[in-house]
Amino acid sequence: MKLLIAGLATETNSFSPIPTGRLAFEDAFVSRTATQQTANLFSAPLHEWRRMATERGWEVVESLCAFAQPAGPTIRETYETYRDEILDDIRAARPDILLMSMHGAMIAECYDDCEGDFLTRARDILGPDAVIGLEIDPHNHLTEAMLTAANLIICYKEYPHIDSPDRARELFALAADTAEGKIRPVMRDYDCRMIAMFHTTRAPIQQVVADMKAQEGKDGVLSVSLTHGFPWGDCARVGARMLVIADADAQKAQAVAQEFGETLWALRDQIRPDWPGIGDALTRAEAANATPVVLADFADNAGGGAPADSTFVLRNILERGMKDVALGIFWDPVVVHMVQDVGIGGTMKVRLGGKVGEMSGDPLDLTVTVRGVKENMHQFMGETRMDMGTGVWLEADGVHMVISDKRTQAFHPIAFTDLGLDLSAMRAVVVKSSQHFHAGFAPIASEVIYIAGPGAITPDYANIPYTKRDPNYWPKTENPFG
Repeated sequence: MKLLIAGLATETNSFSPIPTGRLAFEDAFVSRTATQQTANLFSAPLHEWRRMATERGWEVVESLCAFAQPAGPTIRETYETYRDEILDDIRAARPDILLMSMHGAMIAECYDDCEGDFLTRARDILGPDAVIGLEIDPHNHLTEAMLTAANLIICYKEYPHIDSPDRARELFALAADTAEGKIRPVMRDYDCRMIAMFHTTRAPIQQVVADMKAQEGKDGVLSVSLTHGFPWGDCARVGARMLVIADADAQKAQAVAQEFGETLWALRDQIRPDWPGIGDALTRAEAANATPVVLADFADNAGGGAPADSTFVLRNILERGMKDVALGIFWDPVVVHMVQDVGIGGTMKVRLGGKVGEMSGDPLDLTVTVRGVKENMHQFMGETRMDMGTGVWLEADGVHMVISDKRTQAFHPIAFTDLGLDLSAMRAVVVKSSQHFHAGFAPIASEVIYIAGPGAITPDYANIPYTKRDPNYWPKTENPFG
């Protein structure tokens, strides 16, 4: 048996002003030897697939693995170059099984569905008998082209995405059984007609995920995935869907997908965001009896295509005169470069944030003391490692800011503590992240508060300015099934 493994991933925020081109990928991860390097979120599946194939004595062909931080649409030439490099390897190797690690919400110039485009071309090369398996982020658009071209699609189940390696192992097992004729998978999806955020760390979605896992392996059901959808991708298919893979039983797959989809719909009022604005969130943090309170600057999450340089929350903190507050991770390579010259203990004036566009707010002029500098930093995301670049810790009269020269969200407390900042001494910790922070920060938090503030990915799902998605979805329409 011959297996080809590859990856091509980014999450596209159609409304972000930041282009996704060759340099954006190279700044994150581009490699033809990903399995010889430390595993990150999107390369971890390749590590699992190579290991499992080697244990079976299969031939493994490793192609390109590339991903970029979420931002605006990918430059056409960049997408086509990476796509064609992998397709050329597929054409040369002619594998029995192709396993791909992708995102599911990648949009490029002239391509609203990069995953569907890629898989369709791969299927044309390999013909109907090869097995094509796809592992994707749940914030995907699950298009008809993807469903038609692939034999198997599995989404991460958890948000934060701590289970990328687990789902990779499941996909490999199903692909192997398919290639060996043990199963005949069929996929069906159900449109939930919802656009929302589904946090799997708490009720009610936590139980939905548990029920999905319990259903797998019973009555011919091979896999159950919840496609959350990525709300800020302007495409016709954006929104939540249930995906079920059954063994040679399309009716079973459709029925189970609909059952879970209707369960999700019934829970809609429990997941409707009712989060405080910046002022109310900070007031709650000031009044808290236990510390540190962790506040999520949801709208400035680099993992959703935001610039990670907005100053809205920081400005409010400074105006209130709050002390013992830490914020991060700001993206400001210019400030990082200057701080490296000044060194630890130095005092300097900086203009922080507000650089990328209107969604960043206005820059802030501060006098700061340099408290920490560290190169080649990283964070953890479950079992995987995410590079952070060079980080610096600046203090302005009891307000502590972590800035990086690499645009990334706050995944884990070590982004702060590796610079020497003691988070246990903080009253509040503000993380520029929507939910991936939760796995690392919840264990140290007295309370977690999500902020409904301004920025590139505000949680106002009813008013996202789509041009390609019809308006028949909740919460824009209270009953889209009516």
